[in-house]
Amino acid sequence: MTTSEDRIAALLADALAVVPMRPWSRYEVETMAFEAIAQALGQGEREMLGLWAESGMVHLAVRRIGEAPCVVSTAVIDGRFPSVGVRHAPAIRPERAIRDLFGYEPVDAPDLRPWLDHGAWTLAGPLGRRGDPVPRHPADYPMLPVTGDGLHEIPVGPVHAGIIEPGHFRFTANGETVVRLEERLGYVHKGIDGLLTDVPLERAGKVVARVSGDSTVAASFAFARAVEAALGLDVPRRATVIRGVMAELERLANHFGDIGAICNDAAFAIMLAHCGIFREKILAASAAVFAHRLMMDTIVPGGVTANITAEGARLIVATLDEITPAFEEIVRLYEDTPSIQDRTCGTGHLAADLAVRFAAGGPVGRASARDFDARRDLAYAPYAGHAFEVPVLTAGDVDARVQIRIREVAASMKLIREWLRALPEGPTLAPVPDAAAPAEGIAVTEAFRGDLLVWLRLLPGRKVARCHVRDASWFQWPLLEAAIENNIVADFPLCNKSFNCSYSGADL
Repeated sequence: MTTSEDRIAALLADALAVVPMRPWSRYEVETMAFEAIAQALGQGEREMLGLWAESGMVHLAVRRIGEAPCVVSTAVIDGRFPSVGVRHAPAIRPERAIRDLFGYEPVDAPDLRPWLDHGAWTLAGPLGRRGDPVPRHPADYPMLPVTGDGLHEIPVGPVHAGIIEPGHFRFTANGETVVRLEERLGYVHKGIDGLLTDVPLERAGKVVARVSGDSTVAASFAFARAVEAALGLDVPRRATVIRGVMAELERLANHFGDIGAICNDAAFAIMLAHCGIFREKILAASAAVFAHRLMMDTIVPGGVTANITAEGARLIVATLDEITPAFEEIVRLYEDTPSIQDRTCGTGHLAADLAVRFAAGGPVGRASARDFDARRDLAYAPYAGHAFEVPVLTAGDVDARVQIRIREVAASMKLIREWLRALPEGPTLAPVPDAAAPAEGIAVTEAFRGDLLVWLRLLPGRKVARCHVRDASWFQWPLLEAAIENNIVADFPLCNKSFNCSYSGADL
């Protein structure tokens, strides 16, 4: 009897077409083969890296450990395609987004509720079937039923008390204990997929950089690498190292912010104050060197638009030298304070099997024993061939997610120092040629919250026919619902911040 692995290999070998996408392969398969591959996902034979659509086609990115990922595509027939979500739960929300955006029906899908369309669109399936809209009140949304004695519901949001993106959380609780949490997002839908269809290359790059502002470097990095892969473009060595420095500075700023905010949600405000200072110092150094606090629009296809001068390198290193001892003292304070440890240790546990099933990236996955980091496992310049620590823990609680960030701070500082100590000479930007024919590229970068994927198709005339961006939040938001179960309602802010999923990044 052939194994499931052999079956998948055979299915791909018999694909209707193999599209020359770089650097991975893309296979176009029949409906039955697509269903079989989806079934293998559900059985744990592959990890899902993304699920998206374009006109007349649905694409599924999958990965097997130790092998190069690939994309499997199938045609939409009579407005329908096989549901992946009925076989593999992480695909449910991407399928709902496809249904809203394109009007394509996932056959046998377990959840057909709208995800992005809140009832105010002027077209149904605006990127695909373009049918008549079905107007409804934005609050007309059937939450999943929960039954039992002594249960009550607590609605929170979508408008929150601080300067924060909108999202609705519906808690079902028994006293103070959360029995179920259900999220409803889509309130910051910006039409990203539409804005990345048939647009000039430069315009597409700016849109990608703004999908989620806290990951603008990582998103631009992935977009640039996807364009460069599609065109077979080599990037100057100095530019790749500068990209790495920027990516690690972005990671540092966000990790400092997250560590402080997590502790603040447990009323340990001193951590927020100090980590806020550390974050500000990183942002100030970034602004001084790259002329933008978030380094937005600095990574472009072909390289970077800003160089690091000798003075700039000294400023970055001096900033890290100033932060390091102060941060180490704050870490000791966190670890030696019983009151904060009592709130974070054991709270918001995420089981390792769920982290693996949902291919959870970043601190969320690595705190629950999933040993994956795109910088190492899907290696790209300047990380390829460069040794660095990827911390992995097994506790899977809020404290573990804090500890992963603490250790990644040290690893990022070490990488930045090493790169700046031996920054290669040479140009920082290579000219981007026009595509001679339609070309496809794909890339994954490691953002601060996990792996970020960009796929695109280029047309002659420096035009992007279609581009899709997948933030790590797509696969982490559902896990937050699992992590809060059997915790008290008051611990939700801790759990939520320890995940720090992006509302914007999941509302394409």
